[in-house]
Amino acid sequence: MISDFKNKVAVLTGAGSGFGLECARIGAQLGMKLVLVDVQKDALDAVQAELQAAGAQVMARRVDVSNDAQMQALANDVKATFGAPHFVFNNAGVGAGGLVWENTIADWEWVMGVNLWGVIHGVRLFTPMMLEAAKQDPSYQGHIVNTASMAGLLTPPNMGIYNVTKHAVVSLTETLYQDLKLVSDQVSASVLCPYFVPTGINQSHRNRPAELKADKPTQSQLIGQAMSDKAVGSGKVTAAEVAQKVFDALAADQFYIYSHPKALGNVQQRMEAIVQGHNPPDPFAERPEIGINLRAALRGA
Repeated sequence: MISDFKNKVAVLTGAGSGFGLECARIGAQLGMKLVLVDVQKDALDAVQAELQAAGAQVMARRVDVSNDAQMQALANDVKATFGAPHFVFNNAGVGAGGLVWENTIADWEWVMGVNLWGVIHGVRLFTPMMLEAAKQDPSYQGHIVNTASMAGLLTPPNMGIYNVTKHAVVSLTETLYQDLKLVSDQVSASVLCPYFVPTGINQSHRNRPAELKADKPTQSQLIGQAMSDKAVGSGKVTAAEVAQKVFDALAADQFYIYSHPKALGNVQQRMEAIVQGHNPPDPFAERPEIGINLRAALRGA
């Protein structure tokens, strides 16, 4: 929970676009000191210029969040420049589709590296810094928000790697919340579970490193990319609206942050099946045409 944002320090990964960019803009309006982190330099430079022109105090770093040495250097820079952060947004993410047995080792390493290891590095490096600040200052308030997805609560087909990473982020963040409650009342955590929101994640392959380059895409990956482009592009909830929900959750110490609460009906069906020992339900029960079209496309109909 953070009750006053002015002059507080925010570290935001994936700050060049989507939720990271919009949270940075809100942070600037609230008078926060901003540490902007992204792997795409041109996007990062543009955000830095925009927010500095608006009067914000900004530090920008090009970092691959999957790289432990780069993340350690970032943490060292943050501590030396601003001290312990108050808001850490482990938000950088990439998308990938395809039938789970068709994904290559490089596909797994890329998506797990950004979506899961990026969050792990953010948690392991910044949490001790925040807890130390809390010990030294009874008025210190800190909060970590990790970006998962509704794919961390559901298991839609043809996007297995993404589901695996986002389930891991939900579990990691729930555990982080419980662990923090054991040791401090001044530092807390939340998990962001967006549904389809236009953020640019469906084009994340633009930043895929050369050493983990993709093979020629399979039919299932091409179908998954087309469906992702359509779903994300047609999203009605904006990244800016979701960013405001993040700040509302920071102020209220709200753990679960949803962009589309109506999608929780599918989550409830899944949880009831788990409790009752039933087979996994149709993840497209609310939108059956999606499942019908996907099945037809994959079977070549």
